[in-house]
Amino acid sequence: MLEKLEDIRRRYEEIRSRLADPEFVQDHRAVRDAQRTLSEFEPIVAKIEERSRIARELAGARELTESLSPGDELYQMASAERASLAGQLERVDEDLKTLLLPKDPNDSRNVFIEIRAGTGGEEAALFASQLFRMYERYAERMRWKVEIVDRDDTGIGGLKAITALVEGNGAFSKLKYEGGVHRVQRVPATEASGRIHTSAATVAVLPEADDVDIRVEDKDIRVDRFCASGPGGQGVNTTYSAVRLTHIPTGVVVQCQDERSQIKNKAKAMRVLKSRLLEMEREKHDGAIAAERKKMVGSGDRSEKIRTYNFPQSRITDHRIGFTTHRMADVLEGNLDELVEPLTAHFQAEKLKDELAKA
Repeated sequence: MLEKLEDIRRRYEEIRSRLADPEFVQDHRAVRDAQRTLSEFEPIVAKIEERSRIARELAGARELTESLSPGDELYQMASAERASLAGQLERVDEDLKTLLLPKDPNDSRNVFIEIRAGTGGEEAALFASQLFRMYERYAERMRWKVEIVDRDDTGIGGLKAITALVEGNGAFSKLKYEGGVHRVQRVPATEASGRIHTSAATVAVLPEADDVDIRVEDKDIRVDRFCASGPGGQGVNTTYSAVRLTHIPTGVVVQCQDERSQIKNKAKAMRVLKSRLLEMEREKHDGAIAAERKKMVGSGDRSEKIRTYNFPQSRITDHRIGFTTHRMADVLEGNLDELVEPLTAHFQAEKLKDELAKA
């Protein structure tokens, strides 16, 4: 492992040197790739430096104990320090094993998040709206940018469906475990008897495709223009600014009506289309991914839940890892790390277990 760590440190310094080269920074694609690699290496290099410091201190403590006799008062102190440092070194090595696990190549990408109301009618649409607000608040905390691509409002604050692009470093790595059916249990405002209803909304998470990932020919695209609907004033219903793209070979349909500009709507729709086509390409090469994608969204039925939000008890339970928190208000206000961190830790541990089994 030490040889691999030294190689990472060397590559890290090489990339930093390249990014300081005026000629290198003219190649925007190369700069983007270098910055991605640098961001992946940074936590590893920080941990390598921590390991080097502890190893030096441990060597010093070991040398001191070997120079003293067991009856010496300093020997006891040095021995305790030596044991403490050995424990720290062991923990750092475990952290490094996790950091050195094969990375998901999509982790540093932007992400498209699609939320749809499932079982439960208007209450499901209201919950879908609340979920989107939760992700918006989380993006604000993470200093990410959120752009709405398409939305279908119910008119009373709910959302039948919404697609949004979340732009920011590591967006996919943080949100990739959010895909699935989210179930809500609460008393709707319209329920006179106070009976608890159960509804659901689906969340799908797609990494944004780069231009180099997939090529879309103009001849394979049918472009339809129509009047946008929803908020936006009189102009929204009188100009053909909304755009619908149909990828003829696959039948994939994407639309965008959030911008007043037809050109901007087409550009946004194309980004979503490329991401969906990229996912389809990956599914062709990996049947397991296809099955996971289908399982992620499912039919929107309550029984396919990955997470339950119980409002009467202010409780959120993630059924994949059996994790429960009663800080529902904080989570819905965007403090999503309450759920993201234990999920990430769980799946990293599973991946480490698989890697060790292969070794």
